[in-house]
Formats: sequence, structure tokens, C-alpha cells
Amino acid sequence: MRLSFCGNDNASAYNISAGVLRNVCFVDALNLVPHVFLLFITFPILFIGWGSQSSKVQIHHNTWLHFPGHNLRWILTFTLLFVHVCEIAEGIVSDTQMKSRHLHLFLPAIMGFVAATVSIVYYHNIETSNFPKLLLALFLYWIMAFVTKTIKLVRYCQDGVPFSQLRFCITGIMVILYGLLMAVEINVIRVRRYVFFMNPQKVKPPEDLQDLGVRFLQPFVNLLSKATYWWMNTLIISAHKKPVDLKAIGKLPIAMRALTNYVCLKEAYEEQKVTKDVHVTVCPSIWLAMYSAFGRPILLSSTFRYLADLLGFAGPLCISGIVKNPSNSYLSSEEFLRNVYVLAVLLFLALILQRTFLQASYYVTTETGINLRGALLAMIYNKILRLSTSNLSMGEMTLGQINNLVAIETNQLMWFLFLCPNLWAMPVQIIMGVILLYNLLGVSALVGAAVIVLLAPIQYFIATKLAEAQKSTLDYSTERLKKTNEILKGIKLLKLYAWEHIFCTSVEETRMKELTSLKTFALHTSLSIFMNAAIPIAAVLATFVTYAYTNVKPLQPAQAFASLSLFHILVTPLFLLSTVVRFAVKVTNGYFSWGSGLATLSNINIRIPTGQMTMIVGQVGCGKSSLLLAILGEMQTLEGKVHWSKYVSYISAPHRRIAKNRYSVAYAAQKPWLLNATVEENIIFGSPFNKQRYKAVTDACSLQPDIDLLPFGDQTEIGERGINLSGGQRQRICVARALYQNTNIVFLDDPFSALDIHLSDHLMQEGILKFLQEDKRTLVLVTHKLQYLPHADWIIAMKDGMVLREGTLKDIQNKDVELYEHWKTLMNRQDQELEKTTLERKTLRRAMYPRESKSQLEDEDEEEEEEEDEDDNMSTVLRLRTKMPWKTCWRYLTSGGFFLLFLMIFSKLLKHSVIVAIDYWLATWTSMDNANEVRNVDDVKSTNKVAVFSILSGAGIVLCLITSLTVEWMGLTAAKNLHHNLLNKIILGPIRFFDMTPLGLILNRFSADTNIIDQHIPPTLESLTRSTLLCLSAIGMISYATPWFLVALVPLGIAFYFIQKYFRVASKDLQELDDSTQLPLLCHFSETAEGLTTIRAFRHEARFKQRMLELTDTNNIAYLFLSAANRWLEVRTDYLGACIVLTAAVTSITEGPNSGFVGLGLLYALTITNYLNWVVRNLADLEVQMGAVKKVHSFLNMESENYDGYLDPSQVPKDWPQEGEIKIENLCVRYENNLKPVLKHVKAYIKPGQKVGICGRTGSGKSSLSLAFFRMVDIFDGRIVIDGIDISKLPLHTLRSRLSIILQDPILFSGSIRFNLDPECKCTDDRLWEALEIAQLKNMVKSLPGGLDAMVTEGGENFSVGQRQLFCLARAFVRKSSILIMDEATASIDMATENILQKVVMTAFADRTVVTIAHRVHTILTADLVIVMKRGNILEYDTPENLLSQEDGIFASFVRADM
Repeated sequence: MRLSFCGNDNASAYNISAGVLRNVCFVDALNLVPHVFLLFITFPILFIGWGSQSSKVQIHHNTWLHFPGHNLRWILTFTLLFVHVCEIAEGIVSDTQMKSRHLHLFLPAIMGFVAATVSIVYYHNIETSNFPKLLLALFLYWIMAFVTKTIKLVRYCQDGVPFSQLRFCITGIMVILYGLLMAVEINVIRVRRYVFFMNPQKVKPPEDLQDLGVRFLQPFVNLLSKATYWWMNTLIISAHKKPVDLKAIGKLPIAMRALTNYVCLKEAYEEQKVTKDVHVTVCPSIWLAMYSAFGRPILLSSTFRYLADLLGFAGPLCISGIVKNPSNSYLSSEEFLRNVYVLAVLLFLALILQRTFLQASYYVTTETGINLRGALLAMIYNKILRLSTSNLSMGEMTLGQINNLVAIETNQLMWFLFLCPNLWAMPVQIIMGVILLYNLLGVSALVGAAVIVLLAPIQYFIATKLAEAQKSTLDYSTERLKKTNEILKGIKLLKLYAWEHIFCTSVEETRMKELTSLKTFALHTSLSIFMNAAIPIAAVLATFVTYAYTNVKPLQPAQAFASLSLFHILVTPLFLLSTVVRFAVKVTNGYFSWGSGLATLSNINIRIPTGQMTMIVGQVGCGKSSLLLAILGEMQTLEGKVHWSKYVSYISAPHRRIAKNRYSVAYAAQKPWLLNATVEENIIFGSPFNKQRYKAVTDACSLQPDIDLLPFGDQTEIGERGINLSGGQRQRICVARALYQNTNIVFLDDPFSALDIHLSDHLMQEGILKFLQEDKRTLVLVTHKLQYLPHADWIIAMKDGMVLREGTLKDIQNKDVELYEHWKTLMNRQDQELEKTTLERKTLRRAMYPRESKSQLEDEDEEEEEEEDEDDNMSTVLRLRTKMPWKTCWRYLTSGGFFLLFLMIFSKLLKHSVIVAIDYWLATWTSMDNANEVRNVDDVKSTNKVAVFSILSGAGIVLCLITSLTVEWMGLTAAKNLHHNLLNKIILGPIRFFDMTPLGLILNRFSADTNIIDQHIPPTLESLTRSTLLCLSAIGMISYATPWFLVALVPLGIAFYFIQKYFRVASKDLQELDDSTQLPLLCHFSETAEGLTTIRAFRHEARFKQRMLELTDTNNIAYLFLSAANRWLEVRTDYLGACIVLTAAVTSITEGPNSGFVGLGLLYALTITNYLNWVVRNLADLEVQMGAVKKVHSFLNMESENYDGYLDPSQVPKDWPQEGEIKIENLCVRYENNLKPVLKHVKAYIKPGQKVGICGRTGSGKSSLSLAFFRMVDIFDGRIVIDGIDISKLPLHTLRSRLSIILQDPILFSGSIRFNLDPECKCTDDRLWEALEIAQLKNMVKSLPGGLDAMVTEGGENFSVGQRQLFCLARAFVRKSSILIMDEATASIDMATENILQKVVMTAFADRTVVTIAHRVHTILTADLVIVMKRGNILEYDTPENLLSQEDGIFASFVRADM
């Protein structure tokens, strides 16, 4: 057939006698002119532009300036392109009905399509280079195109072409589009004045784009890039080369920052207060505030959602049209739409659009959710900063609740927003679906719809149950974590007392409750999955069976597959219903109440002199710290006032005067509070860094030697996430912080409690008397160290919450002789502790270099060796980054048991086979019915078909239930086994493991990782297997229906492989970034809550707020990028799915086989679009989640202590040890096999009932000896014999349960006082009261509500440190053991209490063997025997009297130093 522009089958084609414009062919040729003009002008400009840009391929993004009408232009151009496609199609279809080729029917349309594409590329380039003058070319093009199309339209009107003709419609629409584009261009000229005006307008790009740190470009790129997330390509591809870090994702754009949104939300909230002032009682609603602040984007997102849902119905309609497969100079619209190829293309375009709108809807809600979360976090933080400390100490508001608010509830609100558009779109989807079904199948469709509607309440019911189960699971897991935390904190005590099993059982009990709750959760989850899979099957069954029996006409393939597709659409909103209910969330406002109660302090009338040192003294628990808090305004004032003097002192400096901040008080709390930051940051605490002052302060607090030990000096991170320092080191850093701050007033709350005598003296002399007094700062010092009283300018003595005396030391000496004398006796016994610091430093070194042995550490000269064997090549790292952790997956699957694993795999495969069989049977049935048009040929056959269909459907429904149950069950079993093994492994681990592993790390395995294994892996695994099998069965089915499809599958497969490969790596990085940025945010919240008093005393609220906003933004940007990466993936997989649908449709049409199978192929192709992205998403999620299993497994390979002995517990006498005789024979001890010994050939004999004191410098092996009695260390030579039994032969539990020890750190557990004294519940109340009386606690406990059953809060926080130590003494008395070991037990109590203690030990333990490890030598002067140790050897061994008589002896020198 020859080509010619106007065709050569019609002689009049070139006839222009009636006038040029009356010739159709000429008018079409005229339409080519504008397109050719545009191409001719723009190509050179584009080439020149691109040529000059090749040097800087990445146009710098601060030039992205959107011209006015930017989005409208993109939308109009896309519409224009679509209309051009219709025009081309119409031209080609019309041309096929001609005898010769008529190029004028479709060539101008093709050129128009090319020109429209070029116009938008050209526009984009002009916009990025901000050169609007070049837009003139486009302006001329729109005018010309508008004119030529109008001529064509007028010509049609004159020829009387009816409106129903497609060509008339297309031309009309084009005239409108060109007109609008022309208007857009005029608007750009009007606003930017780049031509026809004298002074063009200068425009600056948005502030964000001028900031190079902003890398999140979604709000700034053009519409196409917005819709396809094209700008994300660079990030996702670069993730393959190097991991994505915070630098790569940059900062948040200003509009999305927490501060911007907080201001927005707060204004909306405050506005309500203004309008509601009339009715004072009504509290403003946070929901309304959220709506007015964030309502618009939610509405936009909902609009996108509606559009996507309506476009979703194009699928079933096109399937119906294509399967019917029906086999004219103008074409009517109706005829055009009956063309199967046209339908295939329309289906493809509808899918692309639908998916684009859907992803846009998701993105907008996610962004809004992030904005809302940022605003809420800022609100919560502001509230926390205004909390009264009593709320926290009385337990009305716990750290757990704060963490819950921050970590869980704000995220749930985000989810709720995400599901909002779904909620509103549901009814529309359901109504439309039912109407279309009714059109296809008539009444029988209503039966199917009724099945769905009737089963929906069950869905709803399951969803509510799920929400309840989730809540109770959360409660139990919080309780379990609390218990685990206590175990880990007190693990040394538990091991020494052989109580591990009691506490372990307690955790296991809570875990069993949690598992029961998880079982309910799993059951309801599997029911929910089952309902979602079974409802469509049931609905289809009901519909088709009804149709088969009620309709005369047989079921057509077109009806069958269009309705199947509709049922799939209908089920989605119902599935979402269950999710929405689960996330229905309540946000409680005004969460915090204010504590009230009895007066802690009463009748306080004191004055604190300016610029002088005031000391507050008194016994444990008399209200000294409370007085400081009251002055700071931290306590609730019942009556009375605190007056601050109104002065501001100035320090003169050249050219400026620094006003010391009056209200800012430098405060060091009794319980040291550190930030998770470097040592330097903790000391300067936000003040400007002054090197001289910093050095003076660190020297005054003698921190330099400790700093030198840290791996990075004062730049080392400390706190939860860094290195754990000892109590004394923490305390000195807090004191250093108070000294460094430039404030008039300094409050120090018992700064010496954790320091030994040398340090205390140094701090007193250098820090307080020299540094503070020279600055003439007002100092208030709470202390137990009475020897410093002479330095005080003013003294306040307290007793029982009241001021006993105040005045100078002289005043008190004159007025209250008795009190003065009492002080004097205590002062003379100047409390001498031997070098506690050196011990702390040694411990620190040991923590820093755990491989080094202790004795090596003592030789200061020996160099530490650092082994570095990390020679990782980039390539291996990258290979690991792209590989799935299959080994860990296998470990996880097998920990659920092989039987369940086999059952899961088998039932899954069977279920999917049955589902495919159902659809296959339907295709055969409808195709056969189609062949026999007459109904009554074979009624029996028809009944058989219905029967087979029903049986298959029934089997499918049952299998759905079985598979969903097996996956959940397998997940539960795996979770149960993994947690059980982990807990037992940890609790039986050697004590060295706990010294070397940070507590937070172990806790993480029990919290975050266990939670992932419990609740996240099973649904991910279920979803992954389901979507993978669905996609595979779909591809198999399409290939079976149309084998040619396999050819097209190869490029699609390759594209899919690369998309998932790149996405998985980037997604994993972004997910890790999201997790790692969330932790500092949570830490900052809990840190703030713990250090409220300090922050407010220093008046640093603003700085902490700023830090919170930064952390929130960092976390939000990570989450935002993760969300954008998910959209990036989904858009690409959705477009791939649309390509699959297009190829499936085209191949099935060209092959033109059995129409039933065409329908089947198309139906499956449509399901692929839904499931492709889930395969990748779930793969990526599973990869991240398997990290949790890997971490848990790494702990399971740890060695445990050997609990079995050579003797059976029954062979050990019930009352052993009865006498308390101890023989130490040639004892050698080390901490680990590869370390040097810490005790070398120690020999000693302790008679029954002897009181033995052990002393020596730090690192001499005193504590190691005490641990050796309990076999906490490795005894590799020699032995200890107690009452005739070698302790190495005893089972560990038996040995440890028969001895008593009092440790230096007092540890109490949450529970009752009774539980703390006797967790095994073996003792009578009388015995407990007796122990409390001995420990001087009886009266105090009696006054508590509940007596012995009074509650102890976590860590014993509701008792003072001294009281806690006394409880630990009582605990040791309760265990009637004939041997008691006291390991520096009196280090943290005041002198008076210590005196009582010494007396008590001598009387109450008169008949028992007591081994005291002493810091203060005077405590062991009354002992029967003294052992002096040095470097793991015994140097002196005799009675104190004999040792004192040796004047050159070590013991004698110790005592002299202590005088």
C-alpha cells in the first residue's frame, strides 16, 4: 500500500476549489506548522544549553525557581499528551478502515505529541536556569497551535460533524487546552515582567534551596519528579557505593521542622482558649487544634485517594471490554472505546494514574504525620520542663510513661493520620463497587456483596480484640522489662545470694503472661489474615452459584472476570477497617498532676549570707537535700516564701561587663546526673569554653588523672551510650560542672559522699576554699564531713525536717554545748578512707582495656597494646550489604521447630495451588458455557461445574485458616524459645560478662529485639510468603494463558531485580538511620526528666529545648527519607506492574485464544501490580528484622558459669557451715584464663567466730579474696575449706546460699520491704522485725503504711542512700549464716550511723565469723585478726595489738595516717 499524505484512493483529496480551508487534508497539514516551528526553535537552544551544562551535570538546586502556574502547566501538558495519544489512536483506527494510507489522519497528532513533550522539557530547562525570556518561543507556539486547532474546529462545525464523533470531541478539548496554556504563559509575563515591561521582577529562590544542607527536595522539584520521586535516584544509587549517613540526607526543609509546626499547632490550640474564654470550664481540644493546623494537607491527600479509588474501577471495566473482544470516515466515541487495543492502552494509563495518585496520597499523609509528630513532641517536652519533681519522685509520672508518650503514642497518631484518607475513601469504594457489580451480574451480585457486608462486623470485632491484645501485651512486656532491668542492675548481689532462680522465675512468669497475651494476639492476627483471604472466595462462590441457578443465560467470561476483579477491590477497604480500628488512638492532654501530701520540711526560717559559705549538716534523712530543693522552688510550698536578694554583680573585663545571671544557680545534685555527651560537654554545660578556667576546675576536682585514662580524653562519650564511670568520678564531674558555671550562687548537695579522704580534702581546699571563695560566690554545702565545719561562715544544723540550730561555729559552741561536743568527737575521728580513687581509676582502666590483666595494670610503665585487625575492603562490605542474611533466617525458622516449618511451607503451597485452581476452573467453566450458548443442553454438567467450584472454594477457605495459623504459631514458638534461652544464658553468665558488656546493650536484646521477634517477624514472614507466591502463581497463570508473555517478562524481570537490589540497600540504611536517630531523642527526653532539678537550677531550659528540636528534626528527616524511598519503590514496581498488564493484554489479544483465559491472565496481571512492591518491602523489612535474631544469637554463644559441683546438694549437711571455720590453702585466683593471677599463693586460717579485718591499698586483692569465697572468680590453684568442706566441690547454688555478704553499693529491688529482706519467703515476721531492729530501721518501717509490706520503688529511690545500706545489713542478718563478709559496707553512710553499725556487728554477730574489708582502718581496730594485703599477697597477719607494736609495719603506718 503506497504512502501519501492525503491518501490516493480519493481524487478530491487535493481539490481546493471550495477554498483552501474547506479542504480537510490542508487543514490537517496546517496543524503541522506550529509543531514544526517549536521543534525548529527549541532544539538548538536545548542542545546549546545541555552542551554548556555537561561540565556541571548536577544543576545546583538553589536555581530551582518555579515560574507562576508551574503545577497547572504540568497538569495541562500531561492532559494534552493524553489527548494526543487518543488522537493518534483515533487516526490509526480510522486509517485501518481506508483503502490506502492517509497520513494526515495521524501524522499531525504524532508531531503534536512530540512537540508537547519537547515543550515541557524545554520549560523545565528554562526554569532550572531561571531565564524566562526564552519562554517567548513557547508563548508563540501556544498561540499558533490555538489558532490552527480553532480553524479545524470551525471547519468541523461547518461540515456538521456531530458532537458524538470522537474527532470533534478531541479537537474541542485541544482548543481549550491550548487556550489555557496560552493563559498560563500570559500570567508568567504579567508576574515576572520579563518582556514588554521596563523593570523585570527579581525573584530569589526559597530560603531552603539557598541552604546547601537541605537535601530533601520533594517540595521543590517539578511535578513529574514529585510524582515519580525521580530526585531520589541519586541517593538510592549512591547507597550502593557507600552507606547513607546523616550527612547524605541533610536537614529538614523549614516548613517541616518541629519548631515551625509546634508554633502552628500551639497557635491553633491557644486560639481555642481565646474563643472559649466565655465558657471557662471547657478545655481546648487537641483534635481541633490538629485539624486547624494540619487539616488542609489531609484533605488534599484524601482527594488524591478518591481519584485513585475511582481510577481503580477502570481495571474491571477494561477487562470486561477486552474479554468481550468484538471484532465508518469518522469514528464515534463508542466504537473507538470498543477497540480492544485502545482498551488495553487505556487500562495501562488508568493504572499508571491510579498508582501515582495513590502514592501521592500516601506521601502527603506521611509528611503531615511527621509534621504533627514534631509539633506534639515539642509540646510534650515543654510540658516535661514544667513538671514538678514531686510528680516524678512520687511515681505519678514515670520515665516509662514519658518514653511511651514519645516513642509509641506520637507514632500511633502518625499512623492514624496515615489511615484517615482510607477511612473516608471506604464508603465511596464500596458503593461504586456494588453498583458496578449489579450492572454486570444483576441480583446475584448483591448476594456476594451481602456476604462481604455481613462478614465485615466479624472483621471489626477481630480488629477490636487485636487492639486489646496488643495493649495487654505491651503492659506485660513493660513489666517484664522492668524486672529484667532490675536483675541486670543487681546481678552481682543475686549471684552472691544465689537468688538468680527466684528472679528468673519471676521474669519467666511475666513472660508466660505476655506469651498468653501474644497467643491471643497471634490468634486474632491469623483470623484477620484468614478473613481477608477467605471473604473474597466466599463472596465469589455465593455470587456465581446464585447466578448459575437463577439466570437463564450462562455466565460470560467478561462478566466473571470483571466481577472477580471488583470483589478484590471491595475487600481492600474492609481489610483496612481492621487496621484502622487497631490504631484508633487517644491522646491524653494534661497528663501531669501536681504532688501533694504531708510537709517534708516545717518551720523553716533561715538566711543564707551572700558571698559566704553556708554548711547544712544533720543525720541521714533529716531533710538537708529537701531544703536545697525547696530553695530552688522544686518542692511544693504549702506556706511561706523564698526571697532571693536582688543583686547582680559584675565582673569587669576589657570592653565589656559580664553580668552573672542572678537566677541561675550552679547545682550539683546528691545523685550525680550526667548527659550522654563528652566529659568536656558535661563540665562546661553550654557555657562558653574558657581553657584556663576549665583547667583550674578539672584540677580542683582532680579529674585530670581520670581524663587521661579515657580513650579519647575529655572527648570520650559518657553516660548510657558511652563509658560507665564509677560513682566518685560521676560525682566529681557534676561538682566540676557547678564550679565551672559563671553563677553567683553554688549549691553542692553532699559532694564528698562518693569521694575518699584525699579527694575530699583536695576538693575542699582547691575547689571550694580557693576557687569559689576567691570569686566571692555564695556557696551552700550539704555534707556529712564534720571536719570541714571550721571552714564554714554559717552553719545550719537540721533534724527531722526542722532547723535545729543556725549560726557560726562559735555561736553554736556558746549556745548548744552538747551538740558542739557531739560534733567534736565525730570530727576527731577524722574519717580516713584509703585511696578509693585509685580503685576507681583501676576499674576504669579495666573497663577500657578488658584484655589486659590486672597485675599488668599495676605495673604502670607497661604499654597497653591495641590490636587492630580490621582490614575490611570496601568490596566485601558492599557484597555483604547487598546479601540477604539467609543463615539467620534459617536459624529463626528452625527455632520454631521443624514440624511447624514443614507444615507452614506445605500448607502455603497447597493453599496457593487451590486458589489458582479455583480461578482456572472458573475460566474453563465460563469458556465452555460461552461455547454452548443454549442453557439447557446439559444441566447435569452445569451442576457438576458448580459443585467442583464450591468444593474448591471450600478447600481454599479452610487452607487460608490453616496457613495463617501455622505462620503465627511458628513465630510464637520461635519467640518463646529464643527469649527463654536468652534469659537463662544471661542470668547464668559469669560476672565478668556483666562488667564488660554495657547494661543498655543487654537490655536492648530483651526490649527492642525481643519485641521485633515477638510481634514483627511473623506478620512480615506471612506477608512475604503470601505476596511472593501470589506473584509467582500470577506469572505462571499469564504465561499459561499467553506463552508470548514470557518474552516480555525477561526485560521486566531484569528491571525488577535492579529496583529491588538498589532499594533494599538504601532502605536498610535509612531504617537504621531512623532507629539510630530515635534513640538519642528518647534518651534526651528521659535525661531531661531525670535532671529536671539541675536543668532548672541552671536555667538551661531553652538550650535543652533547642537540642530536643534538633534531635526531633534529625529523626524526622530520616523517617521522611525512608518514607520517600518506599514511595520511590512503589511507584516503580507499580509502573512495572502496569507494563505487565499492558503486555499481558496485548499478547492475549493478538493470540486471541479462549476468551476465558484472556480474562484470567488479565485478572492475575492486575493482582501483580498490588503485590510486587510488597515482595520488595517485606524482603527489606525482613532483612532488617533478622538483625534482631542475629543479635540475640550472638549472646546465646556465651559461656555460662559452672553451677554443678562434685557433691550432690543432699550430701552437704543442712546446717553447714555451722562453726564458721575458714582455711585458705595456697590460694591462687584470676579473673579469666588468659589473665594474670590477682591472688598468689594466699594462706590463712580463721577460727570459728573470729572477727577478721582485711586492709590494703587499692588493687591489693582484698575484694578478689571476698569474691573467691563465693567462687565468683576462677580459683585455679589451692583451695578454700569451710567447716571441713572444700568449696570448689560444692554446687554453686548451695555454696552461695549458705554465706552472707554486704556489698559497698546498696541494692534494693522494687517490691515490698519483706521481699527485699527475704525473697525466698522462708522467715517469720518476728525474725524480720528483729533484723530491722538490729539495723536501727524498726521505727522507720513501723511508721510506713503497711509496715513490712510497704513498697520499695525501683532501685530503692524512696529511701536515702544510708537507709538503703542499713536495709542491706538487715538482709544479711536475716540469713542466719555463720559467716558474714562485709565488703566496704560503711563507705556511704555518715559517722553516727557507722558507729551504730560497728556496735551492732560486734553484738549481733558475736558468735559468727565476720570478715570485714575495710576502707577506714579504724573500723577494724577492734578485730581479733588483721590481714594486710599487697599485690595479691598477704604481708602482715596478726592481731591489731601486735601489728601496732611493729612501728615500721604497714598496718601501723595506715593507722598513723588515719589519726
